[in-house]
Amino acid sequence: MTERQVDDIISMFDISEVDLNDRAMKRRSVEIRTLTPSCNEVLILTALERGAGHGYQLALGIEEESGGFFEFKHGTLYPILHKLEKDDLIEGTWSDEGPRARRRHYRVTARGREYARELRESWREFSERLLEVIGRAER
Repeated sequence: MTERQVDDIISMFDISEVDLNDRAMKRRSVEIRTLTPSCNEVLILTALERGAGHGYQLALGIEEESGGFFEFKHGTLYPILHKLEKDDLIEGTWSDEGPRARRRHYRVTARGREYARELRESWREFSERLLEVIGRAER
């Protein structure tokens, strides 16, 4: 992983390193406010890694695969797709297929695949740590 990629992940999660009790030990903290955008991005990029599609198709696929747990509203999905495209993580092309005159089909770029992999790693770590903490309450 390059230094730039690490910086991107750190800024995405607003992770900061903090000395604890004047020891060399470091701690990473995740800001709750950045969780939803990151979650949406990893869901969309992962769906696009499985195959290109238009926005509504992506939303339906994610909703179906999650058993309805993850839903994307029109006003949420398209701004995310535009941001991912602007950041060169996905690429969109117009097509004339389907019942509507024109649809924008998206596919993930090489940069987007790498970013998705990094996001999945971050989410796995976050999930494991969260489950460790809340699992303690069950004991």
